[in-house]
This record gives sequence, C-alpha cells and structure tokens, in this order.
Amino acid sequence: MKKLVIASNNPGKLREFQQMLSPLGFEVITQAQLGIGEAEEPHHTFVENAIAKARHVSRESGLPALADDSGICVNALHGLPGVISARFSGFPKSDERNNRALLEAMKPHTDRRAHYYCVLVLMNSAGDPQPLIAEGEWHGEIAHQERGEGGFGYDPLFWLPELGKMSAELTHDEKHAISHRGRAMKVLLEKLKS
Repeated sequence: MKKLVIASNNPGKLREFQQMLSPLGFEVITQAQLGIGEAEEPHHTFVENAIAKARHVSRESGLPALADDSGICVNALHGLPGVISARFSGFPKSDERNNRALLEAMKPHTDRRAHYYCVLVLMNSAGDPQPLIAEGEWHGEIAHQERGEGGFGYDPLFWLPELGKMSAELTHDEKHAISHRGRAMKVLLEKLKS
C-alpha cells in the first residue's frame, strides 16, 4: 500500500479521504500522526494555498501529500469570505462567530447567492512539477438564519433551494455526494485512475 499524507488535522476530512482512497491502494495518514505542523496560508487564491500545504507536508514527510483548500464565496460580498472562510471573524477560529459575521455582512444585501469551492492538490514529492489538481463547486444561497445540526462551518447558513434544506440538515452521505469536496474528490479519483 502506498502511503499518502493528508495536509489536514480535520478528522472528518481524514475519514472522507480514507473511504475514497483506500480502494485505490493508499494508506492515508494525517500530518499530525507524523508530528508535522500546519503550513502557512498567505495566498489570495485557494489553489496557491493548497499547493503550499501539499508541498509543506510532502517536504516534511518525504511522502506524497494531498491538501485541500476550500471556503464559501458570496456573490454580494465579491467572493468573501473566500480563502479566509475559517478566520472570517478573526482568531481564534470559530464557526459560531464566522456565521454571525456573515449574517451581519449580508444584512444590506438581497442577492443571497453563494457557493462553496474546493481545490485538491496531490503532490508525489515536494518538488513535483505536475501536481494533480481537482476542483469542485457547490451552489446555494445564504439564509437569513441558521438551521440544522450537521456539518460544520457555514453549513447552518447554506441553503439549497433544489433540496429545500440547509447543508447542515443533510446526512453525511447526502452531503458528500453533492458537496464541493465530494465533487473535487470525484475529479481527483478519475485523474488517479487514468
């Protein structure tokens, strides 16, 4: 089995990656299991941050690495929170404060359209000149109030008109089948198979 280090300490992401990558012969481990700290994310784009994270973990571990960078982009806010989604309300990071900050920022706007975006980067080594890159988007709207107990981040505010539900009201399997990360993983898996 080929080892692959996930450039994340998020247990939910690790579980998703293990489920999808183990059938392809990958043993998935986290950077924390190897004592690797988090990478800097100084860039203005998701893809640059994902590349920086994958390169950091691959360099520190000497193994192939998979990183994702994702967030929510709101049309009326010109793409914000975007790459600062996890720290939209500052530090320490807090989903609850981020949701309140987003609701406050949306008060003057009638255009509620938004989308989650995810980019995955798989590097075979820190110097890999051709990393595999896969993207996924998930479109919806920002609701006027939170609802639902599932998910994390902005899921209690992410309204899916075609389903009549918040993202936070979906089961794990339902969300994974249609989410930005799930879509990006499908693209990545196709690239790995070819």
